[in-house]
Amino acid sequence: MYNYFRLIYDLVSLIRHCKWKYEELVDYQNKKLREIVKYAYNHVPFYRSIFRKLNLKPEEIRSVEDLKKLPIIRKEELRTNVEKVISNEFSISNLLAESTSGTTGQPLTYYLTRSENEFRKAKLLRANICCGQKPRDRWVVITSPFHAKRSNMAPIQKHLGIFTPITASVFDPASELISFVNHVKPDILEGYSSSLLLMAKELEKGECKVWKPRLVIGGADMLGDYEQNLIEKVFNAPFYDQYAINELEALAWQCEEKSEYHIDADTIIMEFVDENGEKVAPGESGEIVCTSLFNYAMPFIRYAVGDVGVLSNDKCSCGRSFPLMKLVEGRKDSFIVIPSGPIFSPQAFLILMREYKFFNCIDRYRIIQKKIDLIKIYLKLKKIVDDKETLKFELINHFRRALNISGDDLTFEVEFVEELPLSKSGKLAAVVSELTRYEKI
Repeated sequence: MYNYFRLIYDLVSLIRHCKWKYEELVDYQNKKLREIVKYAYNHVPFYRSIFRKLNLKPEEIRSVEDLKKLPIIRKEELRTNVEKVISNEFSISNLLAESTSGTTGQPLTYYLTRSENEFRKAKLLRANICCGQKPRDRWVVITSPFHAKRSNMAPIQKHLGIFTPITASVFDPASELISFVNHVKPDILEGYSSSLLLMAKELEKGECKVWKPRLVIGGADMLGDYEQNLIEKVFNAPFYDQYAINELEALAWQCEEKSEYHIDADTIIMEFVDENGEKVAPGESGEIVCTSLFNYAMPFIRYAVGDVGVLSNDKCSCGRSFPLMKLVEGRKDSFIVIPSGPIFSPQAFLILMREYKFFNCIDRYRIIQKKIDLIKIYLKLKKIVDDKETLKFELINHFRRALNISGDDLTFEVEFVEELPLSKSGKLAAVVSELTRYEKI
């Protein structure tokens, strides 16, 4: 019950921030930045070491402009220094452990307190409210069944019926998801953008009809204008996109005006930098670097999220002072096609890897559909594993059970490798299809 009331308290506070003038927002950012920097220096060995190497004091970081004095931190640095990145005020055993989706095949385990977790939920709800969701809307969310099990609602939340999601599985075929939507008749349909696109493609065939929600909300995958327009056309409802990453949740979102993305500027500081780490001018594309203003158990200060975006000088007609941005290039993966008919979103495979019981043994991975009936999984392990055959057997069975795939339909091959080469950009797509005729579904 406490968590639910905490969630509502955080949500109300975040909504109030939307009414701030830009100057109030900047003052708040700088205040929160000073607090998180001071805390990280005093309680997080990883960041204290950085300050000392630079002969820098936390008091010298007074505003957003001062962040350039600190280095950009990349995921690999956090992965190899996990214990040093955790605040000494917390024991890892008392924190919630989560993993990034591993879109680059290189997942990061991060830690947060329960109150920080509730705050993350409030961030996402605020984004939904800003595009039109109401507290008592019927709300279908297409998500991981593993995540849904861990997100049990408080009894009072069910009783009040306020912001109560009805979940559907990302592993279900598009036709079943459409039937589910027709049964529930939601006001809000939300899910991974790739899952919504699969539903749209199924509906485009004209063989079935779907209930018209008031609005559709997507995220996790980057869709082009054509794909977004298709979703709007078949659902006969506006589509709103959200930009989020597992570690920090909502980074930016579209409001009811459907313009560019509002940066979640009261919870994160977003920078756009060139290849030398220098700030780029508004209108120029740059690597996105974020500083969280609410993560204390495991702070993220100047964290490179792996995407490219553009800061805009435009003002949104909605009146909110939160700055605008747009994505230029993001995490793109391929859909996986099964011989018996189903097409699976890349998010389904990323979730399956994250929920694999031996996931903590894996350093990097890559899933490639070589043929219509062959998927190869390449694994680089963190350490020497004596019984690789068991690890391989359990992984294949894990995939088959979740996706309901028989051995006759599809062959899975697991190969252990010493290294997985990165692309020139330093990225490595985790889910790839080599079936060119299916790459653009």
